Amino acid sequence: MAVVVITGCSSGFGLATALAFARRRDRVWATMRNPADAGDLSAAVEAEHLEVATLPLDVTDGASVEAAVGHVLEVEGRIDVLVNNAGVAHMGAVEVLGVEDARNLFETNVFGQVRMIQAVLPGMRERGEGVIVNVSSMAGRLPGTPANWAYAASKHAAGSLSDSLAEEVRQFGVRVVCIEPGFYATSVTRKGRPLPPASPYRDLEQHVARWMHANVMSGGDPAEVAEAIVAAANDASSPVHVPVGADAFAAIQAASSMTEEQWAAVSRKVYGLEG
Repeated sequence: MAVVVITGCSSGFGLATALAFARRRDRVWATMRNPADAGDLSAAVEAEHLEVATLPLDVTDGASVEAAVGHVLEVEGRIDVLVNNAGVAHMGAVEVLGVEDARNLFETNVFGQVRMIQAVLPGMRERGEGVIVNVSSMAGRLPGTPANWAYAASKHAAGSLSDSLAEEVRQFGVRVVCIEPGFYATSVTRKGRPLPPASPYRDLEQHVARWMHANVMSGGDPAEVAEAIVAAANDASSPVHVPVGADAFAAIQAASSMTEEQWAAVSRKVYGLEG
């Protein structure tokens, strides 16, 4: 029975992952910024007669991270698996997306993961075992998307973070996995900041936003990503990078087989930049 800490559990991948581990009878600590948002998780837990503990945790706040991780360690004595899932998405062209908006995104998507890792890793290292799962995106394996640079850059950073960390902690028996989902039906596009007003790139930004939202809403079941997370966490032979979803595999393969010019041509067609 593993002790599992998961961030961003109010919806989407985090909620589904908490349920997936709980069904295995693991000790699940589902965290979220605001415990008042735990309604969907609580309803699912009650319906399936599962055991999941919820805990407030804001990954952008070092004191919140220390308090939450400290509480779990006090109760459980250890953390076996960390799932770094909390994430946000803000869109806007480079010229117009505010630096503060981009910084806030990185605080959650990148530095939030680092804070959690730094909080749980000493115990894992001392015990000589543990698994850290960083949830990224296929965007972290692809050339940048117009008007989505901040999100894509944060996911590239999560991938590089995972690569570096995996080599650093291998000697201590700790494993690292970077999950890279394609499009799945989550609330990520609805929870992002509104597009910048009065932007000279408004047509492009709206086109990309509509395209992204349509793909997310028609995407797969987040439970598929949750199952991939559980499987990777329990598979000692798992590679660091784990794409999830047919679209993720196809896009990553296509990007690796195309020249820069070929990919740019496809991108312009998809995002309405031809002409």
